[in-house]
Amino acid sequence: MTRKIYQDAGSALAGLLHDGMTIISGGFGICGIPDALLKAIDETGVKDLTIVTNNPGLDGLGVGRLVNSGRIAKLIASYAGENATFAKQYLAGKVQLEYCPQGTLVERIRAGGAGIPAFFTPTGVGTEVAAGKEVRVFNGREYLMEQGIFGDLALIHAWKADSEGNLVYRKTARNFNPVMATAAKVTIAEVEHLVEPGEIDPDHIITPGIFVKRIVPLAHVEKHIEKRTVRERA
Repeated sequence: MTRKIYQDAGSALAGLLHDGMTIISGGFGICGIPDALLKAIDETGVKDLTIVTNNPGLDGLGVGRLVNSGRIAKLIASYAGENATFAKQYLAGKVQLEYCPQGTLVERIRAGGAGIPAFFTPTGVGTEVAAGKEVRVFNGREYLMEQGIFGDLALIHAWKADSEGNLVYRKTARNFNPVMATAAKVTIAEVEHLVEPGEIDPDHIITPGIFVKRIVPLAHVEKHIEKRTVRERA
């Protein structure tokens, strides 16, 4: 094994956390969320965090763990509708919320990872999303300037990794994790299956190991379902 492998989430986070930092957290809904890492962060007591994520999870799950314990000062997300505790905190003025259209959010993170400080997009022109942002006209159409996002720490959940940090994701978990893995000073990946270098087909690698500084193998992963849609049996 290489120096990238850590025994558990707590040891992988050692020396990286501080109050007021910006953390980018992967996953889509509650699929592919780095729940073990988020749980470990919650247990440290770090506070005043800016969290960049698709959504704030459910009460007590994923980013919702940090919501419940009041660790978040600001959330940058595209959706916050499933977490009642976060809604109460926001309406009470206890936490800031920066809504960002989902496609724009992904591009802001991708841009940050690519070293691009800002870009222009037509999404949000003429809406509250445009408040306070520069607007320019290109080819007769208005565009907003959006800034790239680059965090202090990126938390990623992958299906498989080798000990060099090359990552493979499964299905919906691929939506945010790959771009987020590139957009922070330090990226930690919690992984379901850890293999040796060479065991992953190079054509199947989605995130190259150069982006991943630390790896946490998971002994057990519970697959949560956000909303059950079932029908009665005949």
